[in-house]
Amino acid sequence: MTISELSFFNLALAYLMFIVPLAIMMWLRLPMISDTLIAMVRMTLQLLFVGFYLQVVFKINSILLTGLWLLVMIVIADLSIVRSCGLRLRAVAGGVFISLLVGTLMPLLFFVFFVFQNSAALGAQYVIPISGMILGNCLRADIVGMQTFYESLRRQEKAYIHALAQGAGLMEALLPFVRKAFHAALAPTVAAMATIGLVALPGMMTGVILAGGDPMTAIKYQIAIMIAIFTGTALTVLLAIFLTIRGNIGRDGLLKQEIFADQK
Repeated sequence: MTISELSFFNLALAYLMFIVPLAIMMWLRLPMISDTLIAMVRMTLQLLFVGFYLQVVFKINSILLTGLWLLVMIVIADLSIVRSCGLRLRAVAGGVFISLLVGTLMPLLFFVFFVFQNSAALGAQYVIPISGMILGNCLRADIVGMQTFYESLRRQEKAYIHALAQGAGLMEALLPFVRKAFHAALAPTVAAMATIGLVALPGMMTGVILAGGDPMTAIKYQIAIMIAIFTGTALTVLLAIFLTIRGNIGRDGLLKQEIFADQK
């Protein structure tokens, strides 16, 4: 069995399901209908553009184009994280970019060379989807981790100052906030791993099965990619915090308030 071609007409029929959530929003009088419609249009246009572009990238199968696309993905994720966390771009963008780069490339390359053990896996058809799955999860975890860390440090500044006054080093004083942020960022992924296969079939596994692959093969690949995702997420969150905090702590040991976008 091979996956059936989905025509644009059939895709258009799928939009009929969208009437249900829109009707619920109208009934509840939620002020988010226009935002939802805009998001749906953006999603459609963005995915269609990516689809056409990836057809070209897969056909050419150039390492340069694949690397360029991966960098574009990381830059967009970087900007999205900084904006969602309410932080200033120039204060944290560099550190977040490096954390995303390391957190995506390390598990990706390990997956390709040691798990997949096939040089063909360096092709665009493999690298882009796998890195996209890893990066997408890193993005969500980074938003939660960075937001939790900096907001906690901002709200509990007195506890942080007290720790410094008691003789704690910088990292020692920051550790409770790092621990809290790391836990908050990784908790959703841990919960997803604990219920995977029982509550929902994840994307990679579903894709392999729809393409006619053996379910056991799909399961083995999904286990490997979940480990890669969890590893990338852990690396990214920890690196993002450590790489951004150093430059935003003043000589007095206090967090520079100008790191927050709402500070003038």
